[in-house]
Amino acid sequence: MAENPWSLGRALRGMFVKPTIDDTTWDDLETALLTADFGPDVTERIVDELRDKVDRYRTTDPRDLQRMLKETLEEHFSKFDTTLKLTERPAVVLVVGVNGVGKTTTIGKFAKFLQRFGRSVVVGAADTFRAAAVDQLATWAERGGATIVRPQQEGQDPASVAFQTIDYAKRTGTEIVLVDTAGRLQSKSGLMDELSKIRRVIEKQAPISEVLLVLDATTGQNGVAQAEAFLQHAGVTGLVITKLDGSARGGFILAVQERTGIPVKLLGQGEGIGDLTGFTPHVFAAALVD
Repeated sequence: MAENPWSLGRALRGMFVKPTIDDTTWDDLETALLTADFGPDVTERIVDELRDKVDRYRTTDPRDLQRMLKETLEEHFSKFDTTLKLTERPAVVLVVGVNGVGKTTTIGKFAKFLQRFGRSVVVGAADTFRAAAVDQLATWAERGGATIVRPQQEGQDPASVAFQTIDYAKRTGTEIVLVDTAGRLQSKSGLMDELSKIRRVIEKQAPISEVLLVLDATTGQNGVAQAEAFLQHAGVTGLVITKLDGSARGGFILAVQERTGIPVKLLGQGEGIGDLTGFTPHVFAAALVD
């Protein structure tokens, strides 16, 4: 199997085969965590915790440090509830994010993911900001096996498209509603206000089960600022991390979670329709370190 390019293991491999833990070990570990986009605050906290554990267990074996690193990362990731809350019928999921993060493809993959669990899905094309967005979404919805509700006219109000989608789900008994939104920059207050309006219109018909923020793993620490803005305006309940299959580093996920308290719920690790998985802390920690 090819090495996972977002794994910390590449940077750590030489460190854990040395005969003993020494000062260079800690310097190398700090550099590796920073390179993997954990950010300075999280890196300092993890290194301090590991120093305490190494002292407590009086070990000098780098293999013990490797095991402790995996356990420490898993402990941090496990502080957050990664469960998707989709029990309402219909369960309404609002999908948000800035331009270019892979939001449209993620919706198609999420539809496929839900279908594997036997759920029926309808997608609402509430991104009426870009002319091509509806057609792109329709292609991915079809690939994911979902029905799509399109705007009835060009330039239709996005909130009314969301309204029509939920109405369709109620009439047909469709279990899950995925509402696409325009990829919006967090600095554009008008677009954020539009997002708030979509929420209000949806909540008159049905509770919103999840608001999922799609983040590109290559974004790094900028993802923290994005998440904070969307948390304020959209009530984000979970993160979907895309593009983990490139030169990306996964460390910033922990920084985003700890700063905002928003858990990672889904991971995109490829370009195929089936390349979206749930987030499992111990699996992710092992993938980062091994």
